[in-house]
Amino acid sequence: MRADLAFGKTGLSIDIAGDFDFHILEARSAEALPNPQAALEAALDSPIGRPSLADMAAGKRSAAISVCDITRPVPNRLTLPLILPRLEAAGIPRDGITILIATGLHRPATEAEILEIVGPEVASRYRVVNHFARNLAEHRHLGATSTGTPVYVDERFVSADLRITLGFIEPHLMLGYSGGRKLVAPGLAAQETIKVLHGPRFMQDPRTHEGSIEDNPLHRELLEIAAMARHDFMLDVALTRDRRIAGVFAGDPVEAHRAGVRFVSRVMLELLRNPADAVITTAAGYPLDLTFYQAVKGLTAAQHVVKPGGRILLAAACDEGPGAHEFAEMLRTAPGAAEFLRSLEDRPVVVDQWQLEKLALVTRKADLLYYVPGLPADYYPSLWGTAFGTLEAAVAALLDGLPAGARVAVIPEGPYVLAKAAEAAAV
Repeated sequence: MRADLAFGKTGLSIDIAGDFDFHILEARSAEALPNPQAALEAALDSPIGRPSLADMAAGKRSAAISVCDITRPVPNRLTLPLILPRLEAAGIPRDGITILIATGLHRPATEAEILEIVGPEVASRYRVVNHFARNLAEHRHLGATSTGTPVYVDERFVSADLRITLGFIEPHLMLGYSGGRKLVAPGLAAQETIKVLHGPRFMQDPRTHEGSIEDNPLHRELLEIAAMARHDFMLDVALTRDRRIAGVFAGDPVEAHRAGVRFVSRVMLELLRNPADAVITTAAGYPLDLTFYQAVKGLTAAQHVVKPGGRILLAAACDEGPGAHEFAEMLRTAPGAAEFLRSLEDRPVVVDQWQLEKLALVTRKADLLYYVPGLPADYYPSLWGTAFGTLEAAVAALLDGLPAGARVAVIPEGPYVLAKAAEAAAV
């Protein structure tokens, strides 16, 4: 069997031999919209549960627009040229508009990345700035949520007369789905807020996983924070496999996001009749597999289709290595997975522990194998699994000892595939 994997900017192809029951779980999506610009304009002029964007901007003197960082393929180059003229025509001066890169605790976007995120013309004509979660002084304290999470949100967003987010909706390893409220918190939140949102209370709750918002406590928490920050208007899109626009959802941050989630879940869900003995997955290629930190999402998504005690192989380029300094040091020095989870019970939440925590939870279900060539080899002993120097060697190890007829699932685009085993989906 031959499969093409999303890997870095170029992709990888693999040939798998053996008497196995192969299943390729493709990233399902709707067809691309024939006229995305017309759909975007219609959504801005007739949004869900809100007046038009122009009407909302009327009488305002400032606006803040939260956009994703380089790790998310959001089509800001299409959406911003439609939004910004509407704001100015409604009376908001150009120097009253701020575009915020919602980094959360990721590193700041470089100048080159800002050009890629918003486009050269927008970057040259509007104020485009990074969010810095570690600088508490740049945030406003808005109180606490009903569950006690302290809420600090970027002052530049909170102080604007009109507060807008631009994102896209895809499965998310903790929130169920991305988009909407995520562009406020953690995107524009201070680390004092982010640490609580990513603490064991939420991370180890079995309801915080891909494809679930109905009973997801983290989803509810972010909705509450976004409301406290007065999240006025959102524009999210759904994307096809080749990153074209398949759906547009604008307006009320709760209603429009829910409409987008319904659309994405309807077109994306891929069911496997029974759990797989072995799974080959990815982190969906560039830009999501730039770091191992982000690549973990490929493993958390794959756990829903592997049987207990099965095997998962992750192929991710990791061209920028492990990720931010805090995560890199934690990965290098972490004890065994079970001991790491136990250690979290007795200490304050630290930056980036949550991604390692999610990885540790996957090890409870499956054995892990890796082909992550951009990750320095001195990290390999800390991966709670086995890393290989070539994809061929990793695949051979994955299949070694499996009986004839064993079910092998291949997920070429990792976390962009919302996949479940049918028997698990029915629970």
